[in-house]
Order: sequence, then structure tokens, then C-alpha cells
Amino acid sequence: MSKGFGTTVGRSSRRRILRLAGGGITMAALGAGLTGCEDELATGGEGSTPPPRGASPEDGKAPADGKAPEPLWTKSTSAQTYGDNDELVAVDGVVIASGDPLAAFDGATGQERWSLPGGAVPGAPLLLGDGTLYLESGKYDGSVAGYVPGSGKEAWRSRLGKEYRQPRPVAVDAKQVYVIAEILEADGSSHTNVIAALNSGTGKVAWKEQRDLGTQQNGIHAAVQGRYLVYTDFKNNLTVRDTATGKQVWTHKTTKTSYGPFAIHQDLVIVPQGQQLQAFALSDGSEKWSVRTEEFTSFREPSLLEDVLYIADSARTLWAVEPGTGKKIWQSTALKDASAQVPRQFVKVGGTLYGATDLDKQGGIHAFDAKTGGLRWTFNDKSGDYHSWLVATDGKRVYALHGKKLHALPA
Repeated sequence: MSKGFGTTVGRSSRRRILRLAGGGITMAALGAGLTGCEDELATGGEGSTPPPRGASPEDGKAPADGKAPEPLWTKSTSAQTYGDNDELVAVDGVVIASGDPLAAFDGATGQERWSLPGGAVPGAPLLLGDGTLYLESGKYDGSVAGYVPGSGKEAWRSRLGKEYRQPRPVAVDAKQVYVIAEILEADGSSHTNVIAALNSGTGKVAWKEQRDLGTQQNGIHAAVQGRYLVYTDFKNNLTVRDTATGKQVWTHKTTKTSYGPFAIHQDLVIVPQGQQLQAFALSDGSEKWSVRTEEFTSFREPSLLEDVLYIADSARTLWAVEPGTGKKIWQSTALKDASAQVPRQFVKVGGTLYGATDLDKQGGIHAFDAKTGGLRWTFNDKSGDYHSWLVATDGKRVYALHGKKLHALPA
């Protein structure tokens, strides 16, 4: 199963460090430690977002008073998330958030359907492929496991080998699970890592390739498109490998903002790089189009939904772009007009685009008109929790995770 967005692996990304800092350290106290990470911080405004109340709207539209809908249900969870898009999934009638124990809730009622102690490493990606949920084992036993999402029953398990430490899934397609693992030295230390493919039917190793010295196994965002495995990392690399052999097709050095999620459309990989949004050919890395935003403004993370690329910038402008050409469909200043926070993750249901923001103030889950970018409403649980918001949908409901609180909103 191809994914049109990057997934994150590792528990020490720059965004995650900022999340944890929010729990008990003021941003001012971090001082110079945030140098070079300013583009990761969403801009927000003063004031407060209206509390969720009023009748539940149809198709994401606000009630007459313009307030957000009330949740259909709210549950406390064991979620332990770090703000990455793949830590919350909705599939097979359940919604699952990364945590320990890993728990699945009925999408319609919020009742717990199953729970799996030690099922996953908190903050690790929840990867879906061919009806299976793939996880890095929370037992730290060197295995990768696959489960039936609706029941939590184990369906597959594989090990890369004793000479490797804690293989971490980074992407999945219909045939293979792609992992990155540390290569162990005789003294138990590790200075290098390997990228490998595991057969999703047999669990056998299809191929493995040692990555360059100095690369890291943390902070990887990856996706698969046909014969190409695409990933970015903290070393400012954008790399494409052949899924059949693991051989590197090409790699580019990118700017400091390229370690976040990217988008894939047909034969293109689309990467935000500060003021630029660039599309490269998967086959050879040649640039196919480029879009620039305002000076001193940075693009955030993109989402490709129903063949439209949605992306916000730090000036609080929301863009809809044709992914094949880079042509602008529309731009909206509704966020700026409302002094609302910039979203960094999107899902779409019908004519409504839902965006989840980073830190809490003037943020939460925004609902936009997908045809114009107009802001319809913002849902915020007013908890003040420092965790980022995450959003997922099953097409019937929109699920919003904030810290340990999971809300189901009408779609």
C-alpha cells in the first residue's frame, strides 16, 4: 500500500524535543537550543478559541452561531505521542493511538475493543499495509510484528537478525515492510545502521543495505511509491532506493526543513524546504516544479488528499496546489484573519478539510471549506495540554487526539 505522506521513526526528532520541552520548560529557557528550529514552531495569536458547543453540523459545516460541534464521545487513553502524523490511525471500525498499552477504540461508541500491553514503542509509527498494522515491538526483543487492526490479533512477526538492534519499520507496501536498525559491534556499541526489506508474507529478509557512516536511524520519514522507497533524515538527505534490490537510485542534500513529512504524487516527491516547495522526479531526482512563498516565510508539512496538495506556511496562509504542476488552486488568509494557529496535518471528508495544529493556543482542529480555504470552525478541548493535536478519519467521523484525550467529532 503506497502512502502519500512521510512517516516518522525514532523518538528524538526536533519536533518531539519541542513537544517535551513544552511540558515543563518555557520556550525562553530553551534559548539557543532552538536555533535553527524556528520554522518548526507554529505561529499563534492572542485570545481564546470558542469552546465546542452547539448542534452537530452536517459535512463539517458550523452551526448557525459558528461554533465548533460537540464531540460525539471523549475517552481518556494510554496515548504516548510525540506529534507525528502516523501516531493516530482509524481503520476497520477502530481508532488507535500510539501508547502502552496499545489500545483500539470503537469508532462509533468509543468503547475499548482491544488492548495490547507492550504492543508498540510509544511514539513509533503505526504503519498500515494490506490490511495489517505493523509495529516496532514494545518488548524490545528485536522483532517487528503485524496485527489485525479490528481485533488486535497477531498476524505476522519477523526478525532482522541478532547482529542488528531494534529494527524500526519506516514504510510498508503490499509485499514488504521496510525497516532501519542499528548494526551491533562486538562490544555492543553501534556506529552504523542498515536499511532492509522484510517480506510481509514470510517475514524473510528480502534485502539489506548498510547506510553511510554518520547517518542516523532516528528521525526517518519514509513512503513507498511503486518501485521506489523514498525517505528523508536529520542529515538533510532526500534519498530514493529501489524496492526490489535496496540499491540507491539517487540522493540529494536538502535544506534544514526537509526532515519532516513530504508528499508523493504519481512520479513525483514533493518536499517543503523553507521558502520553497519543490517537486523532484522519482526516477532521477530532477526538479520538475518549484513554488515560493513570501520572504522570511516557511512552508509547513504537506498533505496530499484526493489529488490536491494542501499546505500552510508560517505567515498563516493556506494553499491548495495541483501536485503534478505546482499550479496554485487557491490561497486562503482565513487563518491570519482569525489569528488562528497554523495546521501541520490534514484529513478531508466530503467538502471539508480538517487541520491539526501544533501547540495549543489558538489551535486545535480547524475545519475549512475545501473549495476556498474558508475557516468554518475550530475545536479545542481547552485542556491546555502541551502535546500537539493529531487528526485521523474513517470517512464517517473525525478523531482528534490531544495528549491523552481522544475526541470523536462528526464529519
